[in-house]
Amino acid sequence: MSRHRRVSCRQPSGARGGSAASAAVRARAEALREVVVDEEVEIAVQLALERFRSGDEAELEFPSSFTSTERAFVRRRCQSLGLVPKSKGKGANRYLTARKKDVSELTHAVMTCDLALRTRHIVWSVIESFPVTNKEHTELLPRSERGNTCAVESENKEVNKRSCRLNDGIPQIPVKRGESEFDSFRQSLPVFEKQEEIVQIIKDNKIVLIIGETGSGKTTQIPQFILDDCCKNGTPCRVFCTQPRRLAAVAAAERVAAERKEKIGQTIGYQIRLESRVSPKTLVTFCTNDMLLGTLMAGDSTLSTVTHVIVDEVHERDRFSDFLLIKLRDVLQNQPNLKLIISSAALDANLFIRYFGSCPVIHIQGRAFEVKEMFLEDILRSTGYTNKEMVKYKNEKHQEEKQKNTLAEWCSAEENTHKLASRRQKLIPKANEEYKWLDDGGDTVFNQLMEKDVNCLEPWIVKEMDSCLSDIWLHKDIDSFAHVFHLILTENVSVDYRHSETGATALMISSGRGFLSQIEQLISMGASIHFKSSNGWMAVDWARHFGQTEVIDLLESYSASFGFGNLDESSLVQNSGSDLRAEDRELLTAYHHSFDDEKVDLDLIMHLLHTICHSCGAGAILIFLPGYDEIVSLRDRILFDDKKFADNAHRYRVFLLHSSVQTLDQKKVLETPPSGIRKIILSTNIAETSITVSDVVFVIDSGKVKEMSFDPRSRVTMLKMGWISKASAIQRKGRAGRCQPGVCFRLFSRLRFQNMLEFQSPELLRIPLQEICLYTKLLAPTNCPVIDFLMRAPDPPPAVTVRNAVHMLKTIDAMDPWEDLTELGYHLTELPVEPHLGKMVLYAVVLKCLDPVLTIACALACQDPFVLPMLASQKRAAMLCRKRFAAGTFSDHMALLRAFQAWQKARSDGWERTFCEKNFLSQATMEIIVGMRTQLLGQLRASGFVRARGGADIRDVNTNSENWAVIKAALVAGMYPNLVHIDRESLVLTEPKEKKVRFHPTSVLGQSQYKKESQCTKEVMLL
Repeated sequence: MSRHRRVSCRQPSGARGGSAASAAVRARAEALREVVVDEEVEIAVQLALERFRSGDEAELEFPSSFTSTERAFVRRRCQSLGLVPKSKGKGANRYLTARKKDVSELTHAVMTCDLALRTRHIVWSVIESFPVTNKEHTELLPRSERGNTCAVESENKEVNKRSCRLNDGIPQIPVKRGESEFDSFRQSLPVFEKQEEIVQIIKDNKIVLIIGETGSGKTTQIPQFILDDCCKNGTPCRVFCTQPRRLAAVAAAERVAAERKEKIGQTIGYQIRLESRVSPKTLVTFCTNDMLLGTLMAGDSTLSTVTHVIVDEVHERDRFSDFLLIKLRDVLQNQPNLKLIISSAALDANLFIRYFGSCPVIHIQGRAFEVKEMFLEDILRSTGYTNKEMVKYKNEKHQEEKQKNTLAEWCSAEENTHKLASRRQKLIPKANEEYKWLDDGGDTVFNQLMEKDVNCLEPWIVKEMDSCLSDIWLHKDIDSFAHVFHLILTENVSVDYRHSETGATALMISSGRGFLSQIEQLISMGASIHFKSSNGWMAVDWARHFGQTEVIDLLESYSASFGFGNLDESSLVQNSGSDLRAEDRELLTAYHHSFDDEKVDLDLIMHLLHTICHSCGAGAILIFLPGYDEIVSLRDRILFDDKKFADNAHRYRVFLLHSSVQTLDQKKVLETPPSGIRKIILSTNIAETSITVSDVVFVIDSGKVKEMSFDPRSRVTMLKMGWISKASAIQRKGRAGRCQPGVCFRLFSRLRFQNMLEFQSPELLRIPLQEICLYTKLLAPTNCPVIDFLMRAPDPPPAVTVRNAVHMLKTIDAMDPWEDLTELGYHLTELPVEPHLGKMVLYAVVLKCLDPVLTIACALACQDPFVLPMLASQKRAAMLCRKRFAAGTFSDHMALLRAFQAWQKARSDGWERTFCEKNFLSQATMEIIVGMRTQLLGQLRASGFVRARGGADIRDVNTNSENWAVIKAALVAGMYPNLVHIDRESLVLTEPKEKKVRFHPTSVLGQSQYKKESQCTKEVMLL
C-alpha cells in the first residue's frame, strides 16, 4: 500500500525587499491548492529539484509515468521555486520538464526617475552654490588614479570608525588555574583523555581539524588545554574562539571562566555585537564569527598578536564562517606564529583537507549516555495519537475492505454476453464525437480544469459513473465508454475515478475486458497505469488475470516507455517497505493523510508534552521548532490555551531560545529550576550546538528549519521552511544525552531521515550576496575583484549571484564603477541589515524621519506580520484590517507602520495578544521587529549617527517623522532601483527586469476595491 501525504505548495513568507519578481512568485505560490502524492515521489521530486537548482543542467525531465496529480504537484513546486515547467510529447509519451530562467532574460536596465524642470533648476542652483571640491573630485576618480596618501588616509579613517572589532591586546603567560568544583567533571569528559595528543598536534601543525561528537567537551576544554600548556611552559598566548551565535559565545565563555574559578572578563572573556566582557588581562576571547571578520577588516596585522584562532561549529556553514575561512587561509601564509583549529561535531573532513591542504584530523568520541530514538511511526504507535482526519481515513479503509468483497464478486461472476432488455437508454453523444476532445494528448484539458475529488461530485454523477463502469464490466457494454468520457470532459470527473463499491478505474476494467481502443484513449487522457484497485491489482494485473495477452503487451510497452529521463527515483529514494511493519505503515499512511508535514504539527507536540509530563520521569524538555512564529504559537498553547497545562502553570517554566531574544533572557535557560518544576524550552536550531542545558532529558525534534533561499536567476529571496540535515538531526538528538540518558522524539519517519542531506548546504550558496560583497572589499587584497575573492571559498557561490550583487551595489552607489567602496558603502558595512534597508535607514537620519522608517525597514527585513487565515470567510476580514491600517494612503508601508504603532499601544495596555488575534497579526513577528529596532538603533548610536545619550538628538532625527511625503522619499531612496512606473496611457505597470508586473494579492493595492483608484493615482508606487 503506497503511503500518501498531503503536500502544500504554498510558499512561506520571506524577505520582501521590493522585488516585483518576488511578489509574482509568491502570488503564484499562494494560489496553489493542496494535492496528494506518494511520500516517496514527493521526496524524489524535492531532491531532484534541489540538485537541479544547484547544478549546471539547463533542463530536468520528469517521468512520463507520472499521473496528472503528480504532474500538477511538480508543476506547482517548480513555479514556487522560480523554475519554468513545460509539458512535452503527446499521449502516453507526454512528460514534464523544468528549466531555469535564462540569465540573458535578466536585463540590467535601471528604472530612471525623471525630475520635473523646476526640480532640476533647484538642484542645479544648489550645485552652483556648493561646487565640487578638489577632494570630492579626487574621490570620484578610480583608486589607481588617486594620490596614494589620500587613499591610505581615507582607508584608515573608515576602518578606525568600525565598532564591531575585538579589543587589542598582547600575548601573555597565563596564570595557573585554580581548583574548582568542576575539575572532576572535566576529567570525565572524552576530550580530556586526549589532552596531550591534542596539544602536541596543535604545536606541530598550523592547521588542525577536530571532529568532536556531541558531549565530548571540545568547545570548553581545547582553549583551556592551550592555556594550561602555555602556563606550564611559560609561553605567552592569546586565543580567539569563534561561535556562530551570540548565546553560544556567551555561554561558553562563562562556563570556561567558572571551570577556572575566575570572574568573566579576566583571563576568559567574550565580545559580541554591542556587548563586551574583556580586559587587558583577557587571553581567551569568545566571539561571534562576524566580530572576528570586523577585526580583520582593519588589516591582517590585527592578528599579529594572536597565537591561536579556534573556529567552532563549522558544520553549520553559515555565511560568516565560510567567509572567515577564506580570509584566515590567506592570513596564515603571512603569520608564521598563528595556529588555526577548526572544530565541529559533524565535519566533512575531506572537504576541508582539500581546502587547506594536508592537515591532521583528530576524532573525539562523545559521552556514553544512551539516547533512545523514537521516529514518527514509533510515536504514533506508542502514544496512541489520533485526530479527526486519521479517524476519517480509517473509516475510508473499512469502506475499502467492503470494496474488496464486491470486487471479488465481480471477478468471480459469470460473464453475461447479452444485454438486459430493461437497460435504460442513455441520452449521450456517440463515442467518436467524444474522442474529438482527446486529440491533444489530454494534458491541455486537465491543465485548464481541476479534477473533482469523488467527495465533491454530485450524487447523480457518482451514480452515473458507477452504473457505466458496472455495465462495462458485467455486460461488456462498450457503448458505456461514451458516457464515461462525456462525464470526464464535461463534469470534471477524474480520468482515474474509482468505482465507489470496488475501487476499480475505467482503465482497469477495460484492461480486464480487453478493450484496446478504449485503453489507448484513457492513457492519452492521463489515466495512470500504476493505480491499484482495492485488491492491489494494477491495470496490467487485471489483464493477466483475465488472459488479455494483447492488453498485457500494450501496457508493458507503455511501461517500458515510462523511463525516468534524468530523474532516477531508485537512486533518490530508498525503499522502506521491508523496514516497516504493517501496523506502522497503516499509522503513517493515516497520519500523512491527516496532516501536511511540510508544517509543524503543534497538536502532536502538545500530545507528546502531556504524555511526557504524566508518564515519564523528571527532566527538562527541549523542543526544536523552525522559527519564532511556531515558538510563540506553542508557548501560547501551553500557557493559555491548553487547560491541562494552563491550570497547572506553577508546575512548569517555559523558556524561549531564539536569536532575537535578549542575551540576559537567553542565559536564564541554563539555570536549574526548583524541585518539582519542569523546564520546557522552545528553541530554534540555536540550541543545536555549544550550549549545554544540563537537565534536558527529553528532546522533541520537529525536523524543520527556516532558511533563506535565493534564486540568482529570478532574484527572489524567500524564507523557506525545510528539512534539516542528518548532521543536525544527530546534534539535536545529542542534546538529550549530555549529562544523563534521554529520549529523542523525532516528528518524521525513518524514510524521511534516510533521505535527508548528510550536511546542511552552505549559506553562502543560498543567500543574496550584497552584504558579503561589501565585506569583501574590506578584506580582499587591493585591486582584487570581488568575484575572484569569493571563488576561493570552500564551496564557491554561483558566479551569476556575485555579478548580480556587485551590479546592485554599484546601482545604489555603495560601490563605484571600479568596485571600490563609496562613503555610503563603508557605512552600510556597519549596519546589521541588507544594503537596501541600510541605505533607507541612513537616508531617514539625513531626512530626519528615523523612527517610522526604522520600523518599516525592520518589518521589511522580517516576514510579513499580517497573517493570512485559511478560512475564506476570514480572508476578507484580514484584508479589510490591512486596508484600515493603510488609512487611505494606498501604501503597504503605511499599513506596516500603523499596525506596529497600534500594537505597541496595545502592548503598553497589556492586551497585545488579543489585539493580534483581532487584527490578524503575528505576535511573534511583532516581537522580532522590536528586537531588530533595538539592535539597529544601538548600532546607529555606536556608529555616531545618533547620540548615545540624551533625547535632544533623538528628537532632532525625528523632526519630519509625521510628514508622510518625507518618509516616502526615504523609502524611495532605499528601495531604488526596485521601482515600478505607471504607464498612464495603457494603464499598466512597467519594470525593467520583468515582462509582467502585478500587485501581490495581499497588497492593499491588489484589493478589488482599490483597482480603480490605483489606476488613477498620480504617485509612483513601490513594490
